[in-house]
Amino acid sequence: MLSIRGVNKSFGALRALNDVSFDIEKNQVHGIIGPNGSGKTTLFNCITGHLAPEEGTIQLESEVLTGLRPHVIAGLGVRRTFQAAKLASNLTVLENVMAGSYRFRSRDLFDIFLRLPLRPSRVEQEIEAAAREALALVNMEKEADRWAVDLVWAERQFVQIARALVSKPKIVLLDEPNSGMGAQETELVEDVIRRIREMGITVVVISHDVKMLMNLSDWVTVLNFGETIAAGIPEEIQKNPKVLEAYLGTE
Repeated sequence: MLSIRGVNKSFGALRALNDVSFDIEKNQVHGIIGPNGSGKTTLFNCITGHLAPEEGTIQLESEVLTGLRPHVIAGLGVRRTFQAAKLASNLTVLENVMAGSYRFRSRDLFDIFLRLPLRPSRVEQEIEAAAREALALVNMEKEADRWAVDLVWAERQFVQIARALVSKPKIVLLDEPNSGMGAQETELVEDVIRRIREMGITVVVISHDVKMLMNLSDWVTVLNFGETIAAGIPEEIQKNPKVLEAYLGTE
């Protein structure tokens, strides 16, 4: 599904990513772990076009993503969330999720010009239906009419996941989706991720919650100081000496 080859990214003298290479298989949950500063979010930013790597290539199936703008990459089927949920506070929950679709839907001019005043167009009705479906997936359908500014942290995380899903992407990148959540809320996140995979969408997850990633992931890649130090199934990763030393602790 996604191929990452020889990706390098520096910020001045700091090498954030150093020759990072690995593959993400279709319809899997792929976990990425590593200590703070290991390059996880920088890698997401390179995949989605928010940062340009100095070297290397990133390819989605037959499409080379390297050098493309973020909105073009999103239109090709790569959507993401952010650790700090970015929502438009002056919009409702439903409107925030619908906003994830507008840019990538073709305009039906005939429908727009002939619609009655104040009556949603057919395209808008379709987008609203897709947004409500995405909210139902994350158990937020009853909150559709609330203002985003009134949401607590966990609710904001679920809304941005719904927004990433509204256009039914090929692959979704989740950056710390259970950040700031308790055990019960984390279980809800795990359930949502499993349901996303059941839809046929590939999921890549960054998380400091090693237990959650080990429960969820089909494959895990471990970064440290911008380099890939290990990759494998969760059972192998938990026993890997380099991982124990760098991230999980040696005791």
